[in-house]
Amino acid sequence: MNCYGPLAGWYDRLTGDVPYARFADLYEAEFARAGGEFRLLLDLCCGTGTLSCEMTRRGYELIGVDASEEMLMEAREKAAGLSPAPLYLCQEAAGLDLYGTVDAAYCSLEGINYLPPEELDQVFRRLRLFIRPGGLLLFDLRSPAFLRSMDGGTFVDETEDVLCLWRGDFDEEACCLIYGMDIFTRQGGLWRRDSEEHLEYAHEPERLRRLLEGHGFTDLRITPLCFEGDTERLFVSALRG
Repeated sequence: MNCYGPLAGWYDRLTGDVPYARFADLYEAEFARAGGEFRLLLDLCCGTGTLSCEMTRRGYELIGVDASEEMLMEAREKAAGLSPAPLYLCQEAAGLDLYGTVDAAYCSLEGINYLPPEELDQVFRRLRLFIRPGGLLLFDLRSPAFLRSMDGGTFVDETEDVLCLWRGDFDEEACCLIYGMDIFTRQGGLWRRDSEEHLEYAHEPERLRRLLEGHGFTDLRITPLCFEGDTERLFVSALRG
């Protein structure tokens, strides 16, 4: 089953409570702490581009990268009218290929959890290549404990025109949360059903630290990130040496 295919057109309606402005504030605080100029940013796993647009409106230049063509279609439509509009590229994170370096890269809303453990080393290698010396890498992720706590759970998100049901199953051998998702959308007097399967991998903080330090990232901080109504999210900040 495809990931972020049928869901793409409904993603924003089902995630209206995401505090994008608070993520933007957090990133700007990190820029101020690091010092220097931060103007050109990479939004890795940018999804429908809401945060890319928020950062653009704050005066930054954005490159958004995502592996889902459907999510990028939503992002490009959302960015219409912005000047300069974010540049969106359809790429896998492990195959990241930019035209030059950026001042900082961020990956929000546990995009890192979607990367298999065997790809992390290559992803961090590519990020080091495309972040300028003295630049920042910022990302958040769900803790392994949180992902395991979702095992066996059934959850519902809905609006007037869409109903999304998903069920979590934690696979200890693969160390990932597998959740099958059924999306019911109103089609006149009928409802259409689509299905997706998502995998979120449990990455141990100490392994992240070893990988990042192995690729020359310094001033590494891994701290809890608890926005209101959210739990068990970690925030990682690292300086590109």
